[in-house]
Amino acid sequence: MPSCKRFIETADDVLDRFIVPSFTRIGPALRRRVFDWEDPDLSGVVVAITGPTSGLGLAAARRMASLGADLVLLARNPDKLEPLASELDALESITVDLADFSAVRRAGQQLAALDRLDVLIHNGGALLNQRSENAEGVELTLATHVVAPAILTTEALPALRRSRGRIITMSSGGMYSQKLDLDDLQNERDYQGAAAYARAKRMQIVLTMEWAQRFGPDVIAHAMHPGWADTPGVAHALPAFKKLVGPLLRTPEEGADTLVWLAGVDRDEIGTGGFWLDRRRRPLDYRPGTVVSEDEAQRLWCQIQDLAGFNCGDEPS
Repeated sequence: MPSCKRFIETADDVLDRFIVPSFTRIGPALRRRVFDWEDPDLSGVVVAITGPTSGLGLAAARRMASLGADLVLLARNPDKLEPLASELDALESITVDLADFSAVRRAGQQLAALDRLDVLIHNGGALLNQRSENAEGVELTLATHVVAPAILTTEALPALRRSRGRIITMSSGGMYSQKLDLDDLQNERDYQGAAAYARAKRMQIVLTMEWAQRFGPDVIAHAMHPGWADTPGVAHALPAFKKLVGPLLRTPEEGADTLVWLAGVDRDEIGTGGFWLDRRRRPLDYRPGTVVSEDEAQRLWCQIQDLAGFNCGDEPS
């Protein structure tokens, strides 16, 4: 009944605001039962994914392969990439370091040359506790999580347009804690790894909304976050957090579920420009001070376009 459905959805929205039950494995355990989740059919869907060799990316790649997807795997370490490509019978594997913008550009051009590209997933990146820069002088958190996806997306856009494809970005619920600082985009003041990571994840949301507006209706764009998942990255960068949350952390498979679902769900069902957790759209902000204005979004877009080597006013073809 419609009234019952509205009540359940409202209750779920309230659950999300409490953070801990929503972001831990309690969230998907409840929602899977209440909303009767079904896996999408990915038969013949061509999916390119960055960062597929560990954690959430590995869980997503394996799940998508089991659902019939043809995978293009992009990763930095060929010793991990090639065995995985063989295991999953990948359509193609591309060795690329997201910190190397020239390599990212070449990888994007390889994607553009594909006959079709139905889904481009931005998943790669890392939480770095020490500030460092790439060869172009861009702080690495910003480089790998924001600028590299901007380059890869723009270069791959012809193939996405041909396929009426979709762009999906693995963000983080940590972005709720941070606002943009457009005067310190490269985290030069008082660098803290977790805060820099969260700000980069908020920038990803802004980019996603810009892509949705600029590339639609042919190409749709969405972002999601996995909740709190037990991954090698969390264990390495946030050991105290892992110890505190412990058994309540989601498995990588639980964290990656919405990513896999977004890759195959009917585009008419989801539209474009959404931010998702556990297969439902979520607010972009829970704290008033973190809201990004339209002017700030435009400023960020231009700053990222400049770092990526594009002109702010140019629309990709």
